[in-house]
Amino acid sequence: MARRRRTRRTTNLWRGRAGKVGRYAVLVTAVIVAIGQLRQSEMFYPVSVPFDRGLYTHWSDADGDCQDTRQEVLISESLVPPKLDARGCTVLSGEWFDPFTGRTLTTPKLLDVDHRVPLAEAHRSGADSWSAERRAAFANDLAHPDTLIAVDRSANRSKGDGDPLSWMPPDWMSRCAYLLRWRATKQRWALAEDLLEGWYIDGHLALCRLINADQDPLVQ
Repeated sequence: MARRRRTRRTTNLWRGRAGKVGRYAVLVTAVIVAIGQLRQSEMFYPVSVPFDRGLYTHWSDADGDCQDTRQEVLISESLVPPKLDARGCTVLSGEWFDPFTGRTLTTPKLLDVDHRVPLAEAHRSGADSWSAERRAAFANDLAHPDTLIAVDRSANRSKGDGDPLSWMPPDWMSRCAYLLRWRATKQRWALAEDLLEGWYIDGHLALCRLINADQDPLVQ
């Protein structure tokens, strides 16, 4: 009986400690999230014009073929010839690989066309001083396949307007390529990395190089 009581006391002790650790972890996570949100506020990123999505005219039809930017991305990224409506303007079905989750999707309604560098993040990183024409060009950039990508809408909406410190793809195998393409997109558009963002990306990419020493991380 004594041994059983000791075992019960030990079990209760570990449960108590585990509960404290769990509460501590929740608290630390909440603090980190709050700091991350504050870090990306206008308090730390003063901008010449407050962010408004209306400043970035997007999903335009620059070539006048009735397919707006979203439809153009869906068409170009479909792994099979997509099915269009009778007018040839809207994608009805196709097959898309989502690099954020590693899933393959066939229904356009389940996809968002994501700005790899979100509009609000671009605004904080220097686009606040751009002309309306340059903002529209960024928001509808079809010239480079990395600026806009078709992804699972739930994953994209969990990303929000965060940089890599506040959000990374849930598919671990895609994170190295995500960071490389994030940085390349910012460089292509002359958008700034803040100090913490740059340190985080540098550190993660150094780890990527160690893990993927024998392969190109961009193929993932």
